[in-house]
Amino acid sequence: PSASPDSVAGHRSARLCQQPRGGSPVAARAASSLPRPAKYVAIDCEMVGTGPRGKLSELARCTVVNYEGDVVYDKYVRPELPIVDYRTRWSGVTKRHMKSAIPFRAAQAEILKILKDKIVVGHAIHNDFQALKYFHPKDRTRDTSRIPLLNQKAGIPVKANASLKSLAKHLLHKKIQVGCKGHSSVEDAQTTMELYRLVEVEWEEELASSLPPRSPSPVADSAQYMDDQYWPADLNTDDL
Repeated sequence: PSASPDSVAGHRSARLCQQPRGGSPVAARAASSLPRPAKYVAIDCEMVGTGPRGKLSELARCTVVNYEGDVVYDKYVRPELPIVDYRTRWSGVTKRHMKSAIPFRAAQAEILKILKDKIVVGHAIHNDFQALKYFHPKDRTRDTSRIPLLNQKAGIPVKANASLKSLAKHLLHKKIQVGCKGHSSVEDAQTTMELYRLVEVEWEEELASSLPPRSPSPVADSAQYMDDQYWPADLNTDDL
């Protein structure tokens, strides 16, 4: 049985700080580098079809939630090209939603302002960034579709591309993306953050272990500064 996301979050710092003295340097690095919860957001986007035969995917709704799962952004977005296929069965977007939608460029500016300097969590998040026409720094991106830890906990082959729906069922014991009215980007974003929090500590430790070791800054003995090599070149002359 999986642990509660809240219990994991509550012990996120404690688990890293309870290392014995002289313990793993990896754990110590992870503890020192673990971002504060305010630095985390999860995102989910819904797309509609535009272009020839509706084959192009454009943003039609975007939701961003914080570390606790509270919605900080949720708006319908009007694509730059005319909508050919609303893909309602999956997107949940209908024609009436476009009446209150904001232009893509306006939405993009608002969303990127929220994502700036954040650790962004998502499931198959490259699709969301593609819809936003944006690239987030890799070291600040957490894709729950690419975490072997989640697959292991869910009893799914490590290399399998587990769906958000499947992971939610096995690890959170809840059903999402049911019915014929389409997905809810709010539900999906919240679920993604819950999944991340389940393995947050272990995952961040793994990421920290993959970083190259920091070499200590050279500290010269103060007595060495009396040597000629540490004096400016224009003072190292025989004429002085």
